[in-house]
This record gives sequence, structure tokens and C-alpha cells, in this order.
Amino acid sequence: MAKQELLVDFITSLDGYGAAEGWPGWWGLQGPEYLAWLDQAPERDYTILMGANTYRLMSGFAAASATSETAESSTDEEATFSELAKAFKVVFSSTLQPPLPWPNTRLINGDAVEAVRKMKREGSSSMRTIGSLALCRSLLTAGLVDRFRVVVFPVITGSTGSDRIYDGYPDVALDMVASRTFDGRIQLLEYVPRVLAGPPGTHPGS
Repeated sequence: MAKQELLVDFITSLDGYGAAEGWPGWWGLQGPEYLAWLDQAPERDYTILMGANTYRLMSGFAAASATSETAESSTDEEATFSELAKAFKVVFSSTLQPPLPWPNTRLINGDAVEAVRKMKREGSSSMRTIGSLALCRSLLTAGLVDRFRVVVFPVITGSTGSDRIYDGYPDVALDMVASRTFDGRIQLLEYVPRVLAGPPGTHPGS
């Protein structure tokens, strides 16, 4: 059986924040090309992995979106949450209790690294992450990430930024496998990551 792929997937400001206080989703800069790419993303059938904090946040947004959505109008974010509701999701948490109310969601209370290692080896679906900074950091440090994708929005949120993505990461070499510009301003960067013991040349085999 072929090993399943694991994709870590982030959207960030230029200075590496995942969100910013007072700013709208996607920093208000999503455009038609980017939204079309999201709609056509080939990883639509991947299992989505997340931690407890991201689950609480995203499921709360999804519930609010479902309540506000009407037959006459649907925003881009509402459409995104509708797609997420249909996707199969796995949440890693020692604090949440089943059953989880968000549809198609499985809870795993055990060690996330070991669970994902087994899912890659024995599972029937490739996987991608959403948010979940600590989970992504642990999976990358363990050498389980096959692709590392960042969509960079053209803002610097030094005063309002939150969720610093790369704090606590090991040194990582990134081999680029794809890049693309959406709407003349949003940059997609896709890499194969390789965890390093330290700067190149300072350790045998680096």
C-alpha cells in the first residue's frame, strides 16, 4: 500500500502571522483568481487535520455562518465553511469530548505524531492541515510532512498580527516545487521540507 501524503497548508501575512486583530478574513485581499483556485483545489478529498483550538474556532465560525446564511446571499467565507462541513476531519485533543458537533469529525485523544504516522502508513486518504500551529510544528519536526505550502498575502501586520507561525520551528531546508501569483498580489509558494539538525555544513550529512 502506498504511503499517504501529508500537506501542511498555511495562509500568512508577509511577516509570518496567521491572522491579525481587526482585519477581515484573508486580510480582505482575496480576489477572483484566488477564490477560483480554492474552489478547484485538488486536495478537496484530503482528510483535514487540526488541533483543539483550531477546531473550536473553526466549528464556531461554521455554526455562526450556517445561522446567518440565507437563500438569497452567500459570502465567500460561508461557502468555504460549507465545504469544510462536508470534508472528513480529524481533531487531536486530550480536552475535547465526543461526540463532536461539527459533521464528519473524528476525535483522537492519543499522540498526534504516532496517529498521523499510522494514518500515513495504513490510511486510505492523504491529509492536509488547517491552522493548528502546534500540531503542524510537531508533524514537521517528526519528519512526517511531504509538502509545505504557504499562501502569502501582501500585508505586514507588525502591530496587530497574531498566531506567529514559525516560532519554535527547527531549522528546515525547503526545496521549491511550485509557485504562483493570484490576482497580481497573492503569492503561493510550495516546497518539499527537510528538517535540519542545524545550519548547513555544521553537522555531518547536512
